[in-house]
Amino acid sequence: MNEQDERWVAVGDSATLALVLGVKDEYRRLLESAFDASIIARDNVIHIRGRYPDVERLAELLRHMVAVIESGGSVTQSDIRYLIRSALSGESIAEAVQGLADCIVITERGQKIVPKTKGQREYVEAVQKNDLVFAIGPAGTGKTYLAMAMAIAALQRRQVSRLVLARPAVEAGEKLGYLPGNIEEKVDPYLRPLYDALYDILGMQKCQRHLERRIIEVIPLAYMRGRTFNDSFIVLDEAQNATVLQMKMFLTRMGYGSKAIVTGDITQIDLPHGVRSGLVAIQEILKGVPGVAFVYLTDKDVVRHPLVQRIVLAFEAWEHAERMRMESNESENLRKRSVRRIQSRHEVTGSDEVERGEVET
Repeated sequence: MNEQDERWVAVGDSATLALVLGVKDEYRRLLESAFDASIIARDNVIHIRGRYPDVERLAELLRHMVAVIESGGSVTQSDIRYLIRSALSGESIAEAVQGLADCIVITERGQKIVPKTKGQREYVEAVQKNDLVFAIGPAGTGKTYLAMAMAIAALQRRQVSRLVLARPAVEAGEKLGYLPGNIEEKVDPYLRPLYDALYDILGMQKCQRHLERRIIEVIPLAYMRGRTFNDSFIVLDEAQNATVLQMKMFLTRMGYGSKAIVTGDITQIDLPHGVRSGLVAIQEILKGVPGVAFVYLTDKDVVRHPLVQRIVLAFEAWEHAERMRMESNESENLRKRSVRRIQSRHEVTGSDEVERGEVET
């Protein structure tokens, strides 16, 4: 059904209207490009005209935006993109907005960190309900950043007494050679993404104080051997580059009163050829174990630049085509080998028959 439809949404005041439409109407243009409808604002009333059901979806989305802003909240461009995706995919807009309202922690600059997709909300809920959570998904889905936010929130609420953040020191496809400096300076480039997230959430000064007092430790995975972490929130990032033995070592470091999050992308494994990823194996090993949860994020949960989502989808399509091509080549090679074996048997059989014929003669 594509008949023309019209709806309207009342706004309390002009200031709220300006926040709903965005700076220089950027939010209005974003919404109009996603829905087959036009938005006209007049006298603190937003009029929506266009085709059904887009007009109805857009009106509901705008009503929720107005409610969030009038209650003292804020809406960013990435929030709107997520709400648009939710509306167009048939998800509940009310649930999507509720997810945006569930603030995990407030950064030093006053920004709220919230789960912005259905997958991210499931991720946060899994951490709340389980002591060990594995978050697996492509780049840009917020695996690491949300893990850091939840760890810092637990520290601020005194649920734990320290944070332990670890990464495997594995080169991403290229040889870096010998790095200068002492051991800490050598491994620092591998751990830099964790420091970046800490500085972004806590601020430089507070982060440095916590690091100096060992309230927060950022260490290479190999440095965890032989230690037990009680009353701690432990995060292992880039876990696809941990071997099976390293994964076992990490998981057995958990002490009393501790939580752990393991994040990784199994499509970006940088281990040497033939070495199995611990993150791949652990899905079989710990399947069904109480207190352990696996959360799988997808391209729908990408919250970086919109282009990142398209890049992830393009790589998935390419990898699928490559697998199909390799399977096809393998099948063709098997067929050729079978043909050669049959031909060899025929040649042997034929020569035997010739020899028997000569003897008989």
